[in-house]
Amino acid sequence: MPRALPSRRMPRHRLMLHRPPPRRSQSQPVRTSDLVLALLGVVLLGGFALLAAYALTSGLLAP
Repeated sequence: MPRALPSRRMPRHRLMLHRPPPRRSQSQPVRTSDLVLALLGVVLLGGFALLAAYALTSGLLAP
């Protein structure tokens, strides 16, 4: 009488991670939206720095 399940594991064919092939071309150009977000971050940090400098020099934070 044959067994319902084989006693040994069946080998699977070519177990590999599915990675895209490495590209040797140049890197992709920077998107405009990335540049706009970076500029917005710099402007916000500069605004916070100016606000902190104004608050410290005008004595708003010092008792």
